[in-house]
Amino acid sequence: MKVTILGAGVVGVTSAYYLAKAGHEVTVIDRQAGPALETSFANAGEVSFGYCSPWAAPGIPQKALKWIFMEHAPLILRPKVDGAMISWMLKMLSNCTSSRYAINKSRMLRLADYSRVALAEVRSETGIAYDERMQGTLQLFRTEAQLDASAKDVKALAADGIPYEVLDPEACIRVEPALRHVREKIVGGLLTPKDETGDCFKFTNALAAKAEALGVVFDYGRTIKSIVVEGGEAKGVVTDRGVTRSDAVVVALGSFSPLMVKPLGISLPVYPVKGYSLTIPITDATRAPESTVMDETYKIAITRLGDRIRVGGMAEISGYTNDLGLARRRTLEHSVTDLFPGGDVSKADFWSGLRPMTPDGTPVIGATKVRGLYMNTGHGTLGWTMSCGSAKVLSDIVTGKTPEIETKDLAIARYN
Repeated sequence: MKVTILGAGVVGVTSAYYLAKAGHEVTVIDRQAGPALETSFANAGEVSFGYCSPWAAPGIPQKALKWIFMEHAPLILRPKVDGAMISWMLKMLSNCTSSRYAINKSRMLRLADYSRVALAEVRSETGIAYDERMQGTLQLFRTEAQLDASAKDVKALAADGIPYEVLDPEACIRVEPALRHVREKIVGGLLTPKDETGDCFKFTNALAAKAEALGVVFDYGRTIKSIVVEGGEAKGVVTDRGVTRSDAVVVALGSFSPLMVKPLGISLPVYPVKGYSLTIPITDATRAPESTVMDETYKIAITRLGDRIRVGGMAEISGYTNDLGLARRRTLEHSVTDLFPGGDVSKADFWSGLRPMTPDGTPVIGATKVRGLYMNTGHGTLGWTMSCGSAKVLSDIVTGKTPEIETKDLAIARYN
């Protein structure tokens, strides 16, 4: 079968790799000059199989009101006259209940844990390196209220059989020795030891080379205009260089996916939520994290990537804008220097990317009402984490195989 994949981020490239392994003739089309040059380029570096939660959670509406007045707020809202933004926010608010949170988190953990196994398989069969570490994620609590609130996550982790450890301050320092310099700021932590770290950009480029060796064609620098539908079936795509014909089309365009499928009468509730990152060279390894420390106060991840620290986070709802606000940089700098003092943030590279968020936190994977048209998008902050599992599931669905995990509640039909 000829399959065209739209998008060469980590989700598109992993999809291409699995589909090629399944024996399909795959072409990947992207507007950039190479793989992983947009949202996959400089993300937080976490591969968070255990630290995996929906943004829509009980108490978030109340917290959001407080965050409006915080200097270093984890959530920034720039309201505008935008029907898609308003609709998405209302849907997200409807998911901020205990019952919905439990359902959504369970879905996410199922897919993330499946992706953990899939990523290990890819690493084993390809031998690619991407500054990877397998030392877990430490969710760090600065207040007793944060520690108490983690009970709902502990419950979900236990229910799904995901390993975890609740740590006191001294145990946090044993996991991340550099935190000894700020012992007085730590109340406790939640460790998910199966989590990993790694450079998503390096991984995606290395896997793209392996996919090419399997016969995948990467067609870069092309503007995708529309999807060709004939007789109710996807038959290819129109680009600025003509028509590419195929038997199936996979939409893996991240935040831009809903714009591509809207003309086909498909309402995809994915909206861009901008995140920011700093990449800082390590000058003193004794003051750097060993793996990922998630600063719960600011919702910022501080991750070791080889000889660099990647500081990533925040959620800015401002539409399809990719400007670099200096206030956001100050928040990233504040979090990393407050927990790991001594680094030279003046040498940091500053970046932003648009995360494709669904209102329930779960990605959209699978078939659509248009025959031959498939989705693999909406992973929010967890595209890197869920990429291999999502791609393996998608490949099985396209091929006509029964996936190894439940996928019905991952499809777009769940929104009907």
